[in-house]
Amino acid sequence: MSLLKLANVHVGYGGIKAVKGIDLEVNAGELVTLIGANGAGKTTTLKAIVGLLHPTEGTIHYDGRDIAGMPSHRIAATGLVLVPEGRGVFPSLTIEENLKMGAYTRNDHDVIAADIEQKFQLFPRLRERARQTAGTLSGGEQQMLAISRALMARPKLLLLDEPSMGLAPIMVQKIFEVVREVSASGVTILLIEQNARLALQISQRGYVMDGGLITLADESAALLSNPKVREAYLGEA
Repeated sequence: MSLLKLANVHVGYGGIKAVKGIDLEVNAGELVTLIGANGAGKTTTLKAIVGLLHPTEGTIHYDGRDIAGMPSHRIAATGLVLVPEGRGVFPSLTIEENLKMGAYTRNDHDVIAADIEQKFQLFPRLRERARQTAGTLSGGEQQMLAISRALMARPKLLLLDEPSMGLAPIMVQKIFEVVREVSASGVTILLIEQNARLALQISQRGYVMDGGLITLADESAALLSNPKVREAYLGEA
């Protein structure tokens, strides 16, 4: 069953046509990845989905409703949550305060504390620094916090934009382990990731984006063995 469906979506800003009529679908419970070179239109696509940019054409259906043009705060309240490129933590707030901000749309205050504890179990390093301000954390710790804050909203659909960017290899492995775990728990995920190999290895299906268009769409295993993908995105001749 389709949870997210984009049909003929066009997005432009500042006179630039960044997304030029794409179709994309994510079924409930899936982990789907979107790969492509810098400037391909991937982040613009995510921004359009969450209402930070508005499509000039096309439809974006999420959970049975057309959300194209809906304000971003209303989209977030429906359970569609973005972890942006660059993490976007609140630098002057502590880790614990950041996590509480992730739950701002919730009313089950008695459960929020238990959810914070669960995030500390997922990322023990955050527990050690719970009262430390987010701006003093390392890049990897900030990414842990950004993902944990998003999960505090108990999302139906989680959008991840380049979660491994700028991280040390050991931290990349930890982040991907958590993404797998979150997916296995039933959260639907749309992942944009510069490490195409890792993204395709953990996802069920994938899309390749180039020049604002979807140029390939297939099962992830098939994309991993596709000669064009291997040459362009996996560094193989």
